Parts: sequence; structure tokens; C-alpha cells
Amino acid sequence: MKFFRSSSNTAGSAVPQKLTRRSSGMGEISRLLNSQETLCVLDMGATSANNIRFFTGKGHKNYSEDLLRSSLDPALRVQDGAGNTVVDSKKFLDENLVYATAQFDVVLCWNLPDYMEESLVKPTIDRLWSVMKPGGFLLAFFHTRDAGPDSTCYRYHVTGTDMLEMQEIKFAPPGRPAADKQSPRLQRVFNNRHIENLFRDFASIKFFLARDAIREVLVVR
Repeated sequence: MKFFRSSSNTAGSAVPQKLTRRSSGMGEISRLLNSQETLCVLDMGATSANNIRFFTGKGHKNYSEDLLRSSLDPALRVQDGAGNTVVDSKKFLDENLVYATAQFDVVLCWNLPDYMEESLVKPTIDRLWSVMKPGGFLLAFFHTRDAGPDSTCYRYHVTGTDMLEMQEIKFAPPGRPAADKQSPRLQRVFNNRHIENLFRDFASIKFFLARDAIREVLVVR
């Protein structure tokens, strides 16, 4: 697994750009959304009016949870036995992803694993497994080795069956003033073996290689 070191960034003041991309994984999920009645969807990102309209317009229930922002809460930082600052994964899961067992038919994980603290990734995926229904779908995006540490972090908005609008994410990191917004830094690049291990408890996994240094991963609970 390739890790990136942190580096200082200047605050960004420009208006985030919006781009579009076609998503094979979203296309497969859309077929499920069109063929079932009243599914429960978990959208792992800041509240998106586009996504709410898209899912509720098809008669589904939509939940949003911005786990990336929540994972940067300074209150989660504690010291381990060696005096190192670490993230308290138990406290994180006590406060986030608190849902009933087997509640969700679809989880849109987007690019969360690539940008989240390393110690939170596997516990988060394990929690998602528990709140998903058997046979439920999870879609996640992973950067390829061609991506660099300064790759832009995007929030994805569903605008069509297999079309996504990409909006750059910027917010203040822990310990910085609220006005000092910057794009989250890519933490690591998973290879296929690491991704398969991450989802080893799921029933199946399917990869889609896109042209923008992204692998789409569609897994079935």
C-alpha cells in the first residue's frame, strides 16, 4: 500500500469547479434502483440536493453522512501508550454510522477510503457490512498508482443513470481556522489485493477501470 506524507497547503479561495464523469458502477446500481421498490440508500458525503432528488424521485429513502469531515474531529485524537497521537476508532464508530443491522440496500462510499485516516478505514468498512442487507450493493472509488498525493478530492452528485457531477471538496483540517479551507490530501493508494482484502467479508467484488486514474469497485454484501 502506498502512503503519502503530509505537506503544507495554502488556503484556497477559488470557487470549486464542477466536472462530470461517466460511472459504470453507478450505471449498475441505477438498474437496481429502477427495478426495486423503496430501497434504502446511504450516501457517504455532505448533503447533496442532486442526490436527494435523484433517489427520492425514484421513491427511495436517502440518508447522508459526511464521514470524511467527521473523521477529522479533533476530539477523536488521543494518545496511545507510546505517547503518539492516534485516532480513537471506537469513539468514531460510537458517534457515526449508528444504524440498524441490515438497514441499507445501497451504500455509496465514493472515494472515502483513499482520504480517511488509515486506522478508520477497515473498521468503517466492517460497520458498513453490518448495516447493509444481504445482497446489497456498495460502490467505492479508488485511485490508481498513477494518482499523486495532490489529486483533487471530489464530492459526487448523481445527475443521471450513470453520470456524476464532481465538485471539489475543501474544508479546514484539524487545528486550523475555519476559514483556512483546503482540499483533503490523498492518504494512500490501494492495490487490487488490498481492496479485495478490505472487502473480504462481502459476497462478491467487481472492478471497473476508468480513464481518470480511478478504479470503481462494486461489491455485493
